[in-house]
Amino acid sequence: MQTTVNIIGGGLAGAEAAYQLAKRNIKVNLFEAKALKKNEAQTMDSLAELVCSNSLRSNDIHNAAGLMKEELRRLDSLLIRVAEKYQVPAGSALAVDRVGFSEEVTRILRENTNIEIIEKEITEIPEGYTIIASGPLTLDALSVKIKDFIGSDMLYFFDAIAPIVEFDSIDMDKAYFKSRYDKGNADYINCPLTKEEYYNWYNEVINAKTAPLKDFELKVFEGCMPFEEMAKRGYQTLLYGPMKPVGLGKAGEKKPFAVVQLRQDNLRKTMFNIVGFQTHLTFSEQDRIIKMIPGLEKANILRYGIMHRNTFINAPNTINAFYQSKKRNDLFFAGQLSGVEGYVESIASGLVAGINMSRLVRGMDLVEFPAETTIGSQAHYIANCPVEDFQPMNTNFGIFPELGFTHHKTQRKELYVKRALEEIDKFIAGGKID
Repeated sequence: MQTTVNIIGGGLAGAEAAYQLAKRNIKVNLFEAKALKKNEAQTMDSLAELVCSNSLRSNDIHNAAGLMKEELRRLDSLLIRVAEKYQVPAGSALAVDRVGFSEEVTRILRENTNIEIIEKEITEIPEGYTIIASGPLTLDALSVKIKDFIGSDMLYFFDAIAPIVEFDSIDMDKAYFKSRYDKGNADYINCPLTKEEYYNWYNEVINAKTAPLKDFELKVFEGCMPFEEMAKRGYQTLLYGPMKPVGLGKAGEKKPFAVVQLRQDNLRKTMFNIVGFQTHLTFSEQDRIIKMIPGLEKANILRYGIMHRNTFINAPNTINAFYQSKKRNDLFFAGQLSGVEGYVESIASGLVAGINMSRLVRGMDLVEFPAETTIGSQAHYIANCPVEDFQPMNTNFGIFPELGFTHHKTQRKELYVKRALEEIDKFIAGGKID
């Protein structure tokens, strides 16, 4: 009898899990409600939508996010492959044309005969083989059912999205293309501010009106802190964060006191997002504050920033390192709902959940990825972190097992990378993911 796996949610994790199952000749019903009912952050009907930044962060393997991408490449990740096809200039980061990326993932999955995409809101946890990858903005009805299933450990924090402006509306007589310290291509647009301009702008920011918070306690993930909240921590906070001017001076001109950077958002180079400017300001205040920035006085804002609730389960109390429910062995969680943080991390969780679900369906032992890899260390972290201290976290070398031998600290990252790639290659060669 043909066994079908239900996947709830066609975001990054759900799409990757569907591909991993389908390539192993397992039928998938992929449920996605957004064509009928979008959450507060979604704008497109296609799958694998990047709702916040268009950047998947660093591509350098000596950065944990870059190393995770390399591991995913070796494991035949569909989403990393498509991301590279739709890559846009962003220095050492892997940033994508988000529309092209999403549409290509959707096309590939629609054309796969093992996958049926069903546009339907799921309001109950299905019986049988199921992966819940409904995302950090899971619709209310299903969210209630998940909370009922796992108990009281449904947690949340707030995330914010940065605005996007039209390139032709940027005054390039004031702004300029440059990479920090001229490393790599000059892919970023830089808007410089003098000390006086920054002072006036800063005082307007800390007194600007924010949007109301919809009955939730404000608990913001540090990596997505709204820029106005960062500003309120002190006059210099932004100068050491998204507006850091170091290495961004223009030849022949005085070093800027602060710099606002914009990153290309689509292949046509018509849209640029304001880097690090996730915000909770009202739309009218965003318009006013952004247009105070030199070079953006006439900015045409194509998408305003918004703030939204990110929901996640208390992973160590709920799932194991296979992303499998501790309460029901035919149920898996993946993506940000599972307690991982970030685009690449969500893709990795979907890959692991998809591979392990495929093995469960075929009556095989499940596989735990080596803890020495980024993918395995992430799974180990969410499954074993103390329950009372659990918070989502991007992949990082701090959760890797120690090397276990004497070495100079300057060699550590290189050694972590070497060990991780050796372990992932050994893992693949050992047939653990067939």
